[in-house]
Amino acid sequence: MEKVNFRTQVLTGHLQNHRHATTTIYPSPCVSYVPPEISEQPFSFDVSSMRKLMDGHNLGDRDWLFNLMVQSKLFNPRLRGGKVFVVPDYNHSMEQQREITMKRIEYLLDHGAFEGWLTGKGPEAEMKKFALLEVIEIFDHSLAIKIGVHFFLWGGAIQFFGTKRHHDKWLRATENYLIKGCFAMTELGHGSNVRGIETTATYEANTGEFVINTPCESAQKYWIGGAANHATHTVVFSQLNVDGNNQGVHAFITQIRDENGNICPNIRIADCGHKIGLNGVDNGRIWFDNVRIPRENLLNSVADVSTDGKYLSAIKDPDQRFAAFLAPLTSGRVTIAVSAVYSAKISLAIAIRYSLTRRAFSITANGPELLLLDYPSHQRRLLPLLAKTYAMSFASNYLKLLYIKRSPQLIKTIHVVSSAFKATLTWHNMRTLQECREACGGQGLKTENRIGQMKGEYDVQSTFEGDNNVLMQQVSKALLAEYVAAKKRNKPFKELGLEHMNRSCPVIPAQLASSTLRSTQFQNDIFCLRERDLLNRFAAEVSQYQAHGESKESAFVVSYQVAEDLGKAFSDRAILQSAIEAENNVKDASLKNILALLRSMYVLVTLEEDAAFLRYGYLSTDNAAAVRKEVAKLCSEIRPQALALVSSFGIPDAFLSPIAFDWVAANSWSTVQN
Repeated sequence: MEKVNFRTQVLTGHLQNHRHATTTIYPSPCVSYVPPEISEQPFSFDVSSMRKLMDGHNLGDRDWLFNLMVQSKLFNPRLRGGKVFVVPDYNHSMEQQREITMKRIEYLLDHGAFEGWLTGKGPEAEMKKFALLEVIEIFDHSLAIKIGVHFFLWGGAIQFFGTKRHHDKWLRATENYLIKGCFAMTELGHGSNVRGIETTATYEANTGEFVINTPCESAQKYWIGGAANHATHTVVFSQLNVDGNNQGVHAFITQIRDENGNICPNIRIADCGHKIGLNGVDNGRIWFDNVRIPRENLLNSVADVSTDGKYLSAIKDPDQRFAAFLAPLTSGRVTIAVSAVYSAKISLAIAIRYSLTRRAFSITANGPELLLLDYPSHQRRLLPLLAKTYAMSFASNYLKLLYIKRSPQLIKTIHVVSSAFKATLTWHNMRTLQECREACGGQGLKTENRIGQMKGEYDVQSTFEGDNNVLMQQVSKALLAEYVAAKKRNKPFKELGLEHMNRSCPVIPAQLASSTLRSTQFQNDIFCLRERDLLNRFAAEVSQYQAHGESKESAFVVSYQVAEDLGKAFSDRAILQSAIEAENNVKDASLKNILALLRSMYVLVTLEEDAAFLRYGYLSTDNAAAVRKEVAKLCSEIRPQALALVSSFGIPDAFLSPIAFDWVAANSWSTVQN
């Protein structure tokens, strides 16, 4: 009761004071839009040079495809605030989104966008394919996934799992969409654990055929992109049975629809239904009931079955054979990691441009309202994410080059790096989308402003082509295997970037000055120290569990906390090294200066956010406080460059959103009338 009386007195006092208030309140003029290009400082570096550094390759091809999409009504052009924007219409039903996605593919096909995607030879053809897919991603994730399944999964399986007979028969037909392919690996009961799938393929020597079966409901193929409506063929991953022996998982070409779109005999297909995003992709479920396919439909680059039923493979060890079999699938993780970076770029470009024109509150009596990005708190929300996106952009370029240079010697490195980057970059993207959505306030909820919708569209990246947590555990296992092998041989580390383990352990100064925190030497040292120490801890913990009778796999499972920290440490160190290499290759001083600021922000915000640096004692509490102070300082230094940095992404205006530009005009009454 006393609290009630007290609050009543306080409220009465406020009301009485308000009645007698003498402060004059002046009406403010209407809010107007001022383009940031006018209000912001001139750019201190060449934006086109930065874009070239960021995109890395095929800028002309990218711009050609951007222009091609803008020219067609299929890409839903809309006039808002004096600008034309192209963005999918998410008001469409699931069925409409699927059909318009297919029509867009046909338009791109008719204009030669896919020429050479499967029949082209050499690194140039592969880099062009990557570049064009990245542009498609910027427009619509559904469209990119639908195309990616057809070319990278179905087409890639034929390229890498198949041999000449498959290439001659299927590749050009796939490139020209004479057939439409899908990729049937995931099952209701098995996703990341591919070796556990239950679909079977049994060879019958008397007919020269494989018989494919779905033996139980958990074996139904699930989430198969393209299967529900459009795909005519699929690559089916099945347990191969030859002469009563299970030879493990293999891949088979199987037709699922005829040329008229009718489902083939002994095949059942159902729709996976509406999803939180990617409704332009027709995900389906497939059951096989004694489906017969010719022996030649086994994709046989790793293993084959002779006409008389003999299993043939040059790789005798089942584990090595399975690893060789799955090695080419890294292309999926590569494209996902890269697309996550471009998604983050879109959301940051929109949110930062909006924050450079939207004002809120005044900090002086009757003074002007402040731009959102002039608030230190708003800078702290967006600018570290911007710096991380730059670092991860360089990392994704490194990953693409690593993949294109692939060789048997690089298989392990590509697997580990693509797993680490796929997890780290997609997690970063989802966090960036959420922060940018919130930073745009209510405008971030509108689908036309893209960011809110993109959260649902990109959420799947955390789990498809490998659950992120599982991938990070695979990274840690690979690092441990390298550690054990090096110790057993008593030889230096030579792979996976672990060469720093051959040097003496870095020593972190007791007190960290600003100049030290920003030095490449310190940044590299503390990231290497963390990775080195965590790898030693992980090895010791696993060894300790094994000494107490645990199996190797069980020891891995119970050591998951250190394993997760180690996976992050590996990924962060590899990303930093990619950023340092990109910076070192730049000659222009103005570019070098801003890249150094972004690199320092990337490292220091990682130190601040990852509890491992304090948990394991790599940073003292005093040094952690110094890091936090330096992050705030870096925010104020990067702030004047914010517009130039997002302009360097090279994303045309039409592929952003109305709030990135004149959001007042875009929401005027005239737009309602029209």
